[in-house]
Amino acid sequence: MKRLIAALALAFAAGGAFGAGAALPLDKWPDRSKDVAALQNGARLFANYCLGCHSANLMRWNRLNDIELDDKQIKDFLIFGPQKVGDAMAIAMNPKDAKVWFGKTPPDLSVIVRARTSFDFTGADYLYTLLRGYYRDATAPTGWNNVVYPYIGMPHVLWELQGPREVTIERTAHAVKGLVRTATTIDAEGRATVTSIPVAGQAEEGMTVSFKPLAPQLARQYDSDIADLVAYLVFMTEPVRTDRVRIGVWVLLFLALFTVVAWRLNAVYWKDVK
Repeated sequence: MKRLIAALALAFAAGGAFGAGAALPLDKWPDRSKDVAALQNGARLFANYCLGCHSANLMRWNRLNDIELDDKQIKDFLIFGPQKVGDAMAIAMNPKDAKVWFGKTPPDLSVIVRARTSFDFTGADYLYTLLRGYYRDATAPTGWNNVVYPYIGMPHVLWELQGPREVTIERTAHAVKGLVRTATTIDAEGRATVTSIPVAGQAEEGMTVSFKPLAPQLARQYDSDIADLVAYLVFMTEPVRTDRVRIGVWVLLFLALFTVVAWRLNAVYWKDVK
């Protein structure tokens, strides 16, 4: 236990739990916000893998009724500890202790999708790419790195679900003698092999990343699970989103109808006025 706390403390001291931006083009999140089964699976993943360190103090357990989970299911399968169904999704970790252990308090995830949304990308796309962007790195404090947020402080807590894989990161950048393409291949144990070659002709600077899963079936299931987890985070950020959109459509239809009626009444009223 002491080794685990020491490792996590070193990890969070090295960086935040989530990055502030993305250096790579982000993958498009497959929108599952209306898929009840996906939302329920995302809630399960969130309760089992995220709530150990991250709270969701703006979300109450009974809001999961909106994704067709009854109070008994919530209490029996999702709540660990003495919390009640009407309580907020708090954690036992004291924020002051967390700051001492990790160097930084893990952020509350209640509105993480909105917090990670910018003019350049949506929070859902960012989180979907981030949580699928981990790879082994023997030089990192936690043994993990991330292509979206290099040297991320949060370790890869879902690594057993994803399975082992290799990553190749290619960077094209200007050097003393012109453009150079550097390819870094990192195996499943975190060992890196680096090769550099000059680039002839015209080429743009940039970075590309490719993963080679050693357990393809696990990797495909992991990608699906992450899509479900992000769907739940989207739901948690705004639980009334579906109702808001539905009501908004009806309001716009009413206003359109009212505009037609008002226009005709106006024409009738002013017809005999010279």
